[in-house]
Amino acid sequence: MRNRVNRVVLIGTGAVGSSYAFAMLNQGVAEELVLIDLNKEKSEGDAMDLNHGMPFAPSPTKIWFGGYADCGDADIVVICAGANQKPGETRLDLVEKNANIFKGIVGDVMSSGFDGIFIVATNPVDILTYAVRKYSGLPKERVIGSGTILDTARFRFLLGDYFNIDTRNVHAYIIGEHGDTELPVWSHADIGGKPIKTIIEEREDYKQEDLDNIFINVRDAAYHIIQRKGATYYGIAMGLVRLTKAILQNENSILTVSAYLDGEYGQNDIYIGVPAIVNRGGIREVLEFELSKEEQEQFQHSVQVLKKVMEPVFSS
Repeated sequence: MRNRVNRVVLIGTGAVGSSYAFAMLNQGVAEELVLIDLNKEKSEGDAMDLNHGMPFAPSPTKIWFGGYADCGDADIVVICAGANQKPGETRLDLVEKNANIFKGIVGDVMSSGFDGIFIVATNPVDILTYAVRKYSGLPKERVIGSGTILDTARFRFLLGDYFNIDTRNVHAYIIGEHGDTELPVWSHADIGGKPIKTIIEEREDYKQEDLDNIFINVRDAAYHIIQRKGATYYGIAMGLVRLTKAILQNENSILTVSAYLDGEYGQNDIYIGVPAIVNRGGIREVLEFELSKEEQEQFQHSVQVLKKVMEPVFSS
């Protein structure tokens, strides 16, 4: 057992990475936070700026601009580096560009002697999480993608808004690809234990059509935000901090992350968004919901879309 503090290394201090660092400081999640980026000056500036906010933080965090050697003692390496999604571009369009970038990054991290947990946020997240596992050789439970953690949060927020209920009391999940083929698990959506389908049947002022539109807004949220401000970063940064906290504090929390399927949901050799129990060891267990026939078909379709895109990249 290493007698030391929790260290998180962030690779990539663009909009998502710097938002993650800011949220990490504000929530006091780790004792050490290392920033790594090709743009040294920008990352040094981020470290200085964050440190100047330390007097207002809930607990002290040592933050500095570092290098890959710092990964050797890290508990978690969070990857936010890579090419960004441009207007009109899908997450899957980014695959080849970012797979090449990741090969170098993961090689440098592993050369440091890193033996912790990878969290991957860069899109297309499911495919790049698969790439990190392939390039790192780490066990599947220690390579985790952000998956549909943000989509699920968007879903719960919009449902809470629609039913006028605190979003934290809404239990509903988005699974599948973090992208256009994701799906809502209506068969397991509830508010305070009461199925949403039952609420819709009992109340005339709530309609299934409204729920369908809520999901469409969840699925297409990134496109709407990118159109307006160029990128999405606050929501995903908060989701990444939530995941980091679940790991470092050994929470055994259920989060919809990109996890490796080895027979679960009838699928193999794929990283995709599913509910999983997360603790200090990474993914303790993938939770298998009993999906409706329609949901099973949609999930299968999502898997097939990802595998088709992955094939030319990982076939060799």
